[in-house]
Parts: sequence; structure tokens; C-alpha cells
Amino acid sequence: MGNQIVSMAKNLNPKKAGKKNSNNASSRGKFRGVRKGSLEEEVVQQQALALALQQHQKAQMRLERTMSQRVAPGPTVPSNGKLPRSASTRARSITDPVVHPQQFINGSLDEKVLKSLDTKHFVLVHGGGHGAWCWYKTIALLEEAGFRASAIDLTGSGIDYTDPNTITSLSHYVKPLFDFLQKLDENEKVILVGHNVGGACISYAMEHHPKKIAKAVFVAAAMVINGQNAIDVFAPQPGSEEDMLQKAQSFIYANGNSAPPTALEVEKNLIRDVFYNASPSKDVALATVSIRPVPFAPLMEKLSLTSENYGSVRRFYIGTTDDNALPVAKQEALLQSNPPEKSFKVKGSDHSPFFSKPQAFHKILIEIATLGAKSTIGEFTQERFRAEGFCLFWGSAVTTEITS
Repeated sequence: MGNQIVSMAKNLNPKKAGKKNSNNASSRGKFRGVRKGSLEEEVVQQQALALALQQHQKAQMRLERTMSQRVAPGPTVPSNGKLPRSASTRARSITDPVVHPQQFINGSLDEKVLKSLDTKHFVLVHGGGHGAWCWYKTIALLEEAGFRASAIDLTGSGIDYTDPNTITSLSHYVKPLFDFLQKLDENEKVILVGHNVGGACISYAMEHHPKKIAKAVFVAAAMVINGQNAIDVFAPQPGSEEDMLQKAQSFIYANGNSAPPTALEVEKNLIRDVFYNASPSKDVALATVSIRPVPFAPLMEKLSLTSENYGSVRRFYIGTTDDNALPVAKQEALLQSNPPEKSFKVKGSDHSPFFSKPQAFHKILIEIATLGAKSTIGEFTQERFRAEGFCLFWGSAVTTEITS
């Protein structure tokens, strides 16, 4: 993934700047001539400065953590029922607080809980047009917290350069995921996370490899039922107006206009509005140069799901409140037709919480990983999760929505 991003940066051709006057051009030429002999020395100096800055930032983080008020380990909650406020001077967002992953784990999950987990291995499956590259923040946070994270490039996605127009079945599309699951050790299980149409992909995997999957997490995803396909989830509801996603996408007819479409794509100038309306500009830029057409045939394939296989895997759903690709009304319809064990939502998130609200999204993943552990994290952690800016909703098991 890193190599892909680096290679893309090298291949980008910046726009040519306007013509400058001859004096400026002459000055730049002279400047390059003077500096040419000391170029290596300048590079070394820049590397040293970068290292020094990095060390300073680490020291500052350690200092801020020691200044923060800590709660003693254990499930005990103060008699007033409220957690003490942090004494940190660091600016913090209400909806997506900046909490270092290691601090979060140390503050809420002891070693006994971590050791009691069925698995600490997350397998991340991207949505349509995306690739393993979109999970870079989530991977970093999970690994820093002591978990293992693997991101998959589905066929024709990311650095798999198969032509999306040639992918004619769901089995072809998810083959890299199936290959990965089959290579796991005999008794190893993973937490499978699917975003967008990746939800249909992990549903397909749940049906074919249920013993390899401890839990399945659907992130603003196509959580289909038996006999349904991914495109059904994102299609406009009867009687409703065409939504933003429908207006932004267009079909590709690689076999001619008289044949069925072979792929679809979202117009580049509408990508931000559809998928990343609350995400940082740098992530939008990454997505704009990385996103690819989505093979159409896998989206149209109806899934055959059984209670013995698909139904045996614990399911969880993470919703997004400011989603233009899969609006809240559609997410609610999904949860009513196919209720998971538990549901969550990320406040203020667009369709891509791994970009727009990575910390809150990360902490929900951690809570899902701990559910069912032999030693529970108790009421203290539940209160901590609520205080940190995300909440439970929509689920059949949990119906309380936290508004504060």
C-alpha cells in the first residue's frame, strides 16, 4: 500500500507554472548553481531536523499524558456517576476526541481482557472503487493498540490491476479475500470488517468460511439478506427522489452500448460530496487519485445466505450520521430488515469514518473486539465510550441512543 502511494506521487505531473520574468529565471538558475555542490549536505540537515522534530513531538505527548488526570484502574465509577474531566491542555474535538490508542487501551482494557479475546486480528475489506489504501489510519491505530490489522485489495482494486470490466462474478471479485482466509492457521479466527459494497463481500465470506470469522462488522455497508444483492441496498427507495450517489455515478459499457454495463464509477468532481463530505482534504486527494471503477456484475449478483453458515457469525453494524452515499434512512431500513447483534453510529461522520472520524471509529472497533470476552470491561468502559463521542443505536439488542 505504501509503495502504491509513493509510486503515484512520483507519477503525478504538477501543472506548469506561468512564465516568470527573465530576471527571476536567471536568479533561480544562479541559486541552483550555488547550491548544487552542497545538495547532499542539505538533505542530511533536513533529515536531522525532521528527526529532531519527531523526537520533540514524542516528548510533548509524554508530557501531556503525565499532566492529564487519570482514573485508577478497575471498573469502579465515582459516586457521582460521572468521570472526572481531563486536565490536559491539549485541544480536543467533542465528536472525535484525540486520545492516543495506547492510552485508551491502558485506561480501559487490562491485559487479562486482551488475552481473553477470541481474536485480535482485524481483516479490513474496502468498498466499491476503493482499496487497501483507504484503511491506513485504521491500520495504524489498531496496531498501536496491540491488535493485528490486514487490509485486502479485492480483484481489480488498489494495486490489483485486473481490469474491473473483466470481473463477471462475485466469486472472482472476492477471490483475494477467500485466498487470505484459506491461508489462516486451522484454528485462527478474524474479525471481518466491510465498508460500502464490501458488506456484501464479507456476507459472501461468512456463508463460505464461517469457521474462520469470529465477528463481522458492517461499516455503512450493504448488509444484505438472503436473495438480495449489493445494488439493492444503495438503490433509491420507492417514492423517494434520486439521491446524490445515483446522480454522481455513471456506467461503463466495455462490451458496447447494446450490452449490459461492465462497471460504474463516480465523477471525480463529485467524489468529495458523495463519500468524503466531512473528511480532511489530504484524504480526499488520496482517494481522488486512487479510486477506480467498480465491477458491475458482482453488485448485481444475488446472495444465497443460510442460518447455518452466515447466521452463525456474530454481526455488528456501524452507522454514519452525515452520510451522502448511504443516508440514515437507508441504514435504518437495513437494520430493521436484518437486525445485527448490536449497532453503533459515529456522530458527524460521512460515508468514510476511517477518514472523517478515525478515533471514534477505532474505539468502536475495539469495543466490538471485546464483546464476549471472558472478563468484561464493565460499566466504567461503557461510560467512557459514551463520554468519548459515539453511541449505540438502532440495534435489536440495544435501543438506547445517547444524545450528549
